[in-house]
Amino acid sequence: MNIVLQKINSCVLSVDNVEKANVGFGLIILIGVHKNDSFETADFLAKKISKLRIFKDENNKINKNILDVNGSALVVSNFTLLANTQTGTRPDFSQSGDPTRAREIYEYFIEKIKEYGVKEVQHGCFGEHMHLNANLDGPYTIFLNK
Repeated sequence: MNIVLQKINSCVLSVDNVEKANVGFGLIILIGVHKNDSFETADFLAKKISKLRIFKDENNKINKNILDVNGSALVVSNFTLLANTQTGTRPDFSQSGDPTRAREIYEYFIEKIKEYGVKEVQHGCFGEHMHLNANLDGPYTIFLNK
């Protein structure tokens, strides 16, 4: 599983010019599910993200997690995170998970991040062409995989 985290001040997600999600301060969590990923992988990464200290404390030090700052999370499926660009000029997506299984793991991840205490969790539309209008904080971007 490949995940890109982006700290945000806000983000609106829309499909066909219809708003589907709207979150404030927190994280965009872009998820690419690998063909060998499992529910255990999703659980591990959801727990890791909920505890990851990437937000500033009262002394302006990066010392708080999303729970400490009562942050929101926008979870978005993104199979292109599995692109292999080692050869040629066309990305190879053969390592991406089967769509049915990938959706199950994506939805499981959403439930786990809620269980780990993130109060506001919204999500994108699996398999759809989405538009994200984000106000990035930093920008501060982290890549996680397992």
